[in-house]
Order: sequence, then structure tokens, then C-alpha cells
Amino acid sequence: ANASETLAALRTQWQSDAHKHEQALADLQEALGLEKAPVRIEGYDISTIQGQQTVGSMVVFVHAVPRKSDYRRFNVRGVEGQDDYASMKEVLQRRFRRWQIATSDEALGKRDIKGWAKLPDLLIVDGGKGQLSVAIEVLQSFDLLDRVPVAGLAKEREEIFLPGQSKAVILPRRSQGLYLVQRVRDEAHRFAVTHHRQRRRSAGVASQLDSVPGVGPVRRKKLLKAFGSLDAIRMASVEEIDAVPGIPLNVAMAIKEHL
Repeated sequence: ANASETLAALRTQWQSDAHKHEQALADLQEALGLEKAPVRIEGYDISTIQGQQTVGSMVVFVHAVPRKSDYRRFNVRGVEGQDDYASMKEVLQRRFRRWQIATSDEALGKRDIKGWAKLPDLLIVDGGKGQLSVAIEVLQSFDLLDRVPVAGLAKEREEIFLPGQSKAVILPRRSQGLYLVQRVRDEAHRFAVTHHRQRRRSAGVASQLDSVPGVGPVRRKKLLKAFGSLDAIRMASVEEIDAVPGIPLNVAMAIKEHL
């Protein structure tokens, strides 16, 4: 009886959520002038601190629900210093270059490439006109501007900027469509920041271990695999460090002294 009541309550909740999702997609279709409801939405964001360990994120919502299996992270490589526009350009270029490969003969025999073949019904970049212009430039270079609707979402007033329109679209404060684009933007930001923190943490561990005489990338990986963290290595005895394959006694002693 309890299970039946719970199931009935969940079914009501699911139906309510489904209605909200449908309303959100209808709101966006109307407000942004889309030909069809944006079933697949991709959101992009950049995270960096003073140009260090810059990363980009791609999150995917399908029928207004996060599809985490389609999320992707990008380590930005070709940008020096802090340049959000150039970083966004690199991320989007890499995303649609993979779309090109996934939809060509090059995809045959390649693993994990088919997931890139789907184009979004709406692409949202975090930012205003500047980020939007970058996205437009990239889509034009891949001849996709007519196939992929794109928008920039500015934070301060939650303004939505569209190609060819000087005036921003502002959705009603209680609009389900506004809630949806905010969720996409916030999720892209969360995903980017989480990855950025992981990279900074890894870089910090690497720099501390690499500064120990006799420890390079290979031995660093062995130590982290054996102990799991820098703190665990710091707490270990010389004998425990020496017991790691490939770590001689003199290096174990240097690690203990250094840390």
C-alpha cells in the first residue's frame, strides 16, 4: 500500500515536471523565434584565474533535463593569458570539428566519436554580445549558422542576445523558459569551475612532487597511485615510500625530507 501511494505521488510529480519542461521549451521557441522546440540544448562556459589552467565546459539538456553522459570538458591549449573570447572560440571549434569527423568517413572505427554527431537545437554561450559574436564566427566557419540557433545569456539582467538583433530578449521573471536557460548557464558554470579546480589541485601536487630531487612524472604517478594523495605521501614513513616499486631508498628519504 505504501509503495502504491509513493508511486502515485511520483507519477503526479513526473507529470507536473514534464508539463513544466514542455512549457519551458515552448517559451523558448516563441521568445527566440525558433522553427522548432529546442529539444537538445548545449551550454558553454569558460573558467580560469589569471589565464592559468583555463578550461571550457559543454553541458547538454535534452527535453529540459540534463544528459550528463553527453557533458564534455575541454582543456584550453592554444590561448596565452586570460582571453575568454579566444578560449570560447577554441572550445567551439573543437566541438564542431569533432562533429565534422563524426559525420564523415573518418568516424569509421573510431571510439567515442558518434556522440559528437548530434547538433544542438539551441546553443547557449555564457556572456553577452562578445561571446555571441565568437559563437557566430565559429558556426559560420563550419557553415552551420543556418542550422544551429545560437544565443548569448548575459548575467546581470539575464538578457538573451541573438544574431542580428541589437535589442536583447528579456523573458518574464517567472517564465519556465527563463528558469531553463538559467539552469543551463549555471550547470555549464558549475561543470567548468569543478574541472578548473581539479586541474589547479593536480598542478599544485605535481609541482610539489616534481621539486623533489629524483622525482619526475613517472615516479610522481607511481607515488600518487600508491598513496592516493599528497597528504598521504606526507604522512607515510620512509619505509612505506621505499616499498613503492621504482622508488629507491635515497629518493624515499629525499621525499620525506622535502615534504
